[in-house]
Amino acid sequence: MTIPTDAITVPDVVRELAGDGLVTPVWSNELGGLTFRVDPGPTQPNACFVKWAPRTDRATIEGVDLADEAARMRWAAPYTPVPHVLEVGADDQAQWLATEAIEARSAVDPRWLAEPETAARAIGAGLRAFHDALPVDECPWSWSIEDRLAVAEARAAGGHPSDGWSVEGRARLEDAPDHDRLVVCHGDACAPNTLLSDDGRWAGHVDLGALGVADRWADLAIATYSLGWNYGPGHDHLVYEAYGIDEDRDRVAYYRLLWDLG
Repeated sequence: MTIPTDAITVPDVVRELAGDGLVTPVWSNELGGLTFRVDPGPTQPNACFVKWAPRTDRATIEGVDLADEAARMRWAAPYTPVPHVLEVGADDQAQWLATEAIEARSAVDPRWLAEPETAARAIGAGLRAFHDALPVDECPWSWSIEDRLAVAEARAAGGHPSDGWSVEGRARLEDAPDHDRLVVCHGDACAPNTLLSDDGRWAGHVDLGALGVADRWADLAIATYSLGWNYGPGHDHLVYEAYGIDEDRDRVAYYRLLWDLG
């Protein structure tokens, strides 16, 4: 996901949901999806976010389903801080999801880009709290290696292979490590999806569209992977320290490869 730099046309449904609130594009993705922040107006008392995803063949292959994401958030909400779902809907052209804003900043907000050590520790502490809080036996979703490989193969069959996807790459993923600890994983534990309060502590998580049961290293490998993209090298150890675990290089390497290829 990236911060939009070009002019963005706000979809009609987003304007309807925003009412007289101020609409600002905050994220875009390679599938044409957009996320908007809506700040309060005279009759719009609370800030919210609206995700909008166009219906395309590739979005279908990728499994973009905002109603499913809303279901995951509603399921997780009793256990851990996640956005409150306000509305979810769809028509022939697009899907949308409106959620109440959590009063906190993304770990890649300029405030925390300037304090990467604080952000990295918060990401680790937040991920540990997330993993400890959510009940594995009650989770109806999976994020297993087998499921993720099936999605990657569907993408390849649809003409949208991941970078480096090949018979050789697929074969390398056959040698999966044993599970360390099964947890309910976030599914996209990249730095932007952890929120920090102004005191530097984790405050919640967003973008739970891939939430499901998997080994905890599936999340840890990507949480630390994303630090380099956002803050530069040298911060992985802070995530592990805050989480309370020693780095497992073999599992980290495997789950990063799975992320890249699948």
